[in-house]
Amino acid sequence: MNEQPVKAKKRIDLLDVFRGFAILGIFVVNITIMNSTFLNQDEFAKQWTSNIDQISQKILQLFFYTKFFPIFSLLFGLGISMQALKMLEKNKRSFSFFARRMFILFLFGIFHIVFLWSGDVLNLYALLGLFTTLMIKKSNKLILWLSVIFLIFPFYDQLLEYIFNVLNFRPDTFLSDYTGETVNQIIKDGTYVAGIELRLLEYLSNIPMLFGFLAPVAISMFLLGLYLGKNKIYASLDLFIEKIKKPALIVGVITNIYRIIFLFVLPNLEIYSNNSFRSVFIKLMVLSDIAMGLFYLWVIGWFWYNTKLKSILSPLKYAGRMALTNYIMQSLIALILFSSIGFRLYETLSPSRALLTAILVFIFQVIVSKIWLSYFLYGPLEWIWRCLTYKELLPIKKTMLANN
Repeated sequence: MNEQPVKAKKRIDLLDVFRGFAILGIFVVNITIMNSTFLNQDEFAKQWTSNIDQISQKILQLFFYTKFFPIFSLLFGLGISMQALKMLEKNKRSFSFFARRMFILFLFGIFHIVFLWSGDVLNLYALLGLFTTLMIKKSNKLILWLSVIFLIFPFYDQLLEYIFNVLNFRPDTFLSDYTGETVNQIIKDGTYVAGIELRLLEYLSNIPMLFGFLAPVAISMFLLGLYLGKNKIYASLDLFIEKIKKPALIVGVITNIYRIIFLFVLPNLEIYSNNSFRSVFIKLMVLSDIAMGLFYLWVIGWFWYNTKLKSILSPLKYAGRMALTNYIMQSLIALILFSSIGFRLYETLSPSRALLTAILVFIFQVIVSKIWLSYFLYGPLEWIWRCLTYKELLPIKKTMLANN
């Protein structure tokens, strides 16, 4: 079947605002890793003891960590379902279309890892996105139950350990010859080729976290997004947001209480030193953070429809419409900031300066995105992805569309 592009309906600005908000939060979290990798992060963090840096760390813990990856994953699943439903309405949906779309995303991920940053999730999104497309025609009940099961399943670590043993795969060996100091030297003073080698090793060493922690969250949120998309909540977001107001507020209050207890009370209690109890507390913290991320979306949506803050939130939509481009651009900017091909700022930014840098970079991205979208229909990477998916050169300039 030769798929033709489905004519897009009017974009839903709030969904693009959500995506822009997610892109901001993801970069705020990622820049802390770009500034100091996992290998040396704990030692690096100990030197920042000023009040502003301690406050910045608490802001990250309370408002950013583990909250924006679920948001972006939910929106990705919702996007898949919206596109699939449009194609079903036109009798144009085929598995080969989505397989090609996810394969191209997978290639973007490889490019991202090799040339820019090891913390890529596009590969993971491509693999799990393909699975999600297979679930489109399944019942809503099954999709929702699978979303819950993938999220709360408690034995991912044991399962991965078994698989790694069978495959004789040892992720912990890839960086065994590296120290925080040698990583610092490679990033700040090494060649670009040495940086590529380090990125590949970092990616391989992070596979347990990628598939043991991020993958379950991603597939759970993909399926939740698919469920919401199949129920067409996007067609009446204002009514949906009002409908879930009470449960959203209850979840927001409960999860915040637990998160505060976890961060500021539990570490001082003897029960927290027990490994079995601590693993339960950590799992509950992860679930609370995910719930908090979803609560953010509800809060933004409620303010969007019920207050005059819409004009303040609205610029986020420009970054959201170019989410893929901006995600990759953040890694390019970070490479220039931190590595030997640019300003060599690796492990020099304090938590407060890293947070400020992320915000300033995002503001720059919003401005650039707004200017770009005043002349073009899509972001550059979005356009390339679309052209390769449909196997034809599609118009990108707004004037080109008018002429056609």
